Amino acid sequence: MQVVIANNSHIQYAQIICDTIEESAKQRGTGIAKRTPEYIITKIQNGNAIIALDGDKFAGFCYIENWGHGKYVANSGLIVVSDYRGQGLATAIKSKTFEYSREKFPEAKIFGITTGLAVMKINYDLGYEPVTFSELTDDPAFWTGCQTCKNYDILTRTDRKMCLCTGMLYDPAVKEKVKSHKHKYNGKVFKRLKSIKESLFLKKDNQK
Repeated sequence: MQVVIANNSHIQYAQIICDTIEESAKQRGTGIAKRTPEYIITKIQNGNAIIALDGDKFAGFCYIENWGHGKYVANSGLIVVSDYRGQGLATAIKSKTFEYSREKFPEAKIFGITTGLAVMKINYDLGYEPVTFSELTDDPAFWTGCQTCKNYDILTRTDRKMCLCTGMLYDPAVKEKVKSHKHKYNGKVFKRLKSIKESLFLKKDNQK
């Protein structure tokens, strides 16, 4: 399995990447913003994407976005083909994307929003911490990208203060502090995240 920085030779996978993202959204039923092949191609051409290949077979993907004139960076669109799940590939892709982001944008705060508990766990292990949406980028272009998510109405009703996604942030300014406390991780924070997400979904179901 290869997990590499995507280049022009990988443009051929743009459509299957989009199809995989959409299929995952349907399976999870939680909402993932859709992406077009043109958008994915732009990320590949700009050297802002990581792809996983099993030989010539597509296995996974993630890309980088920068906001607020490079003050914020998002690692977005993490996806793994169903046949390759449960093998640690998501962790490998996200870790590669995170390391690459740190190299390209060493001073930027790296963030992500997700409904997936597995992604939250990966993020936490990388040094991210759960934060309110107000601590993320206020660049309207980022939030406009959420319009294709089925839960966008929740985001707009709360004036972008909350949604079913959880915001997580890695701040390089407190990097050493994060490192010094990482060995103390005992699952309490992750359990708290899980509890929050379960309560949100339960509330949403009760409102139907």
